[in-house]
Amino acid sequence: MGRLAQTEGLTDIQREIVSTVRDFVDKEIIPVATELEHRDEYPTRIVEGLKELGIFGLMIPEEYGGLGESLLTYALCVEEIARGWMSVSGIINTHFIVAYMLKQHGTDEQKEYFLPRMAAGEVRGAFSMSEPGLGSDVSAITTKGVRDGDEYVLTGQKMWLTNGGTSSLVAVLCRTDEGHPEGTAPHKSMTTFLVEKEPGFGEVKPGLTIPGKIDKMGYKGVDTTELILDGLRVPENRVLGGRTGRGFYQMMDGVEVGRVNVAARGCGVAQRAFELGVSYAQQRHTFGKPIAQHQAIQFKLAEMATKVEAAHALMVGAARKKDSGQRNDLEAGMAKYLASEYCKEVVEDAFRIHGGYGFSKEYEIERLYREAPMLLIGEGTAEIQKMIVGRRLLEEYKIQG
Repeated sequence: MGRLAQTEGLTDIQREIVSTVRDFVDKEIIPVATELEHRDEYPTRIVEGLKELGIFGLMIPEEYGGLGESLLTYALCVEEIARGWMSVSGIINTHFIVAYMLKQHGTDEQKEYFLPRMAAGEVRGAFSMSEPGLGSDVSAITTKGVRDGDEYVLTGQKMWLTNGGTSSLVAVLCRTDEGHPEGTAPHKSMTTFLVEKEPGFGEVKPGLTIPGKIDKMGYKGVDTTELILDGLRVPENRVLGGRTGRGFYQMMDGVEVGRVNVAARGCGVAQRAFELGVSYAQQRHTFGKPIAQHQAIQFKLAEMATKVEAAHALMVGAARKKDSGQRNDLEAGMAKYLASEYCKEVVEDAFRIHGGYGFSKEYEIERLYREAPMLLIGEGTAEIQKMIVGRRLLEEYKIQG
């Protein structure tokens, strides 16, 4: 383990968990990641191994069979997993967001029913906000939930659903106008529904279709899908928290911690790119010496290492702020923005260090070069992060009088 991206002040248990995950990544993920990624193959064996390690229940309270760990511990594990293969961290992250939303906002019955099986990895979570014409404007969703007796009927189309095929529980954000008078702000007429389904593709239950995997430039292996709701019936006890109209706040709370984890992914991918770059620079010779001895390459390595260190520090700070019970939307936005931008830059510099070989599928950096762009748009684009950060700064530094 190198000197970069160390985290001070961890407990013995935290160090042991992160070290165990790092060993798993080095032995079970890195050797097979590029081959699986090129085949766009779901990493079944890796996922089973992570289940055995208890990663699916890392932040689920002990009373529900989880490890009851902090957001920081979770983020550090995500960082390690993304260092091995970012797609695997995506499989974990969407599950984690749904478990977090249940823990924070679910009814006692919902928590008791779902969380123990989620901790064991038997029930796997996905969450769904986006729609084909929506982008970052969550308040403009059109998918509707209409009450019919003691059920709700869901109709609409969702997009960019990570784990859409492999999940068995999807938290779906819908518009519900019930009890909300005309003129109610759009974000106050949204509800999160807990939709149970069978894993797979096609019509997985009456009124619910997962058409198939979306073919992507990178971020392969993990299944990204659409979700089509056509009269899907959901019982009223599967409204998250038991009350309509709270969905926007619940989802934003989940996305806030999700942004810390996207920052952690950026940190992990950047670390791996630095490792590949600094290693290759010492092996490749030009003009009679390793390219690492050329000042131009040393400058690149210095810039890359500084970015890895800075992104890690900001990500750790955002996680610790949330763990302390404080609002962390400012810090999470900053961390996600910086880590994703720096990740792209570090990956590109490692790609340049590899020269022509960086363009070859034989070299791992080619995979990282296709993976890094997803972090610029996932969990809110860089522009959305800057809007959030800018608004919060104006709140904090408002001129008095």
